[in-house]
Amino acid sequence: MSPTLRLSTVILPVRRWHEGGRSQWQRAEELGLHAAYTYDHLAWRAFRDRPWFGALPTLTAAACVTSTLRLGTLVTSPNFRHPVTLAKELISLDDISGGRITLGIGAGGNGFDATTLLRGDEQPWTPRERANRFGEFVPLLDALLREPAGLTSEGDFYAATEARNLPGCAQLPRLPFAVAATGPRGLRLAAQYGQAWVTTGDPKRYEAGSPADSLAAIRGQVAALGKACAESGRDVDELDKILLTGFTPEFNPDLTRGGGGPFESVDAFVDFAGRHAELGFTEIVIHAPVPEGSPEFSAAVADEKLFEQMVTQGLAQLAS
Repeated sequence: MSPTLRLSTVILPVRRWHEGGRSQWQRAEELGLHAAYTYDHLAWRAFRDRPWFGALPTLTAAACVTSTLRLGTLVTSPNFRHPVTLAKELISLDDISGGRITLGIGAGGNGFDATTLLRGDEQPWTPRERANRFGEFVPLLDALLREPAGLTSEGDFYAATEARNLPGCAQLPRLPFAVAATGPRGLRLAAQYGQAWVTTGDPKRYEAGSPADSLAAIRGQVAALGKACAESGRDVDELDKILLTGFTPEFNPDLTRGGGGPFESVDAFVDFAGRHAELGFTEIVIHAPVPEGSPEFSAAVADEKLFEQMVTQGLAQLAS
């Protein structure tokens, strides 16, 4: 088993800060997790009618009550972000955290993020338009963070005029990007601009597939990333490879028939994580438990005690 495999978590921004939110981030650090991420959405799935807080203010607060834990988004997208304003917020967050921020970034998809800002006569972006915007968003954000003294740029979708981001990032030449992608265009962006690559697996396999099918699909994604890196003149081993768990067939309750899947026990999780470590993944991300009474969310560990056992005992087993 790879001794370099790291465990991280996603903390959904659903708790009031003084009613469990703060302590959850602090506990993630106490458990020795590599990083704690949160989702960057305006609203998300069944949580739309429940508390849901902003990602960047939440991460700022988390930075102030932790000292070693890496922090980040999984993922931020162009659906409601602009590179110029995002860059300003990121350099501020990187400074406040002492250089502990990773930006997970992806093209975005359908859902509330894609429609909340639209007028009634507007249509959400098509997948092609999302890809086109993402292809412009990432290089511009990269340049804004690398050139803090001032940048002017004009593209088809985004513009910046003498945009200044002094003093720049605490992490030089800029904070790391973890690029979420599975298609050819996104993988090229990961190869060119990413310090890490993120996948959740193949959505088609989640709906109707087996663990073996899923592993084969993810193996293909890893190979495609390697090809994209080779075409960009980059060593694929330079990129961390992050698996965000919860969206492969093992987590589909209709397929597992209530069997518990990878979160049934520490051993079950270690087995799941080990199979993916063998594909080259360097970081496995698991969802922290959501508050009692939240909508069913099979991607999260249901039991707080089991979550902590998976993090501590599971990490020790994976490193042995």
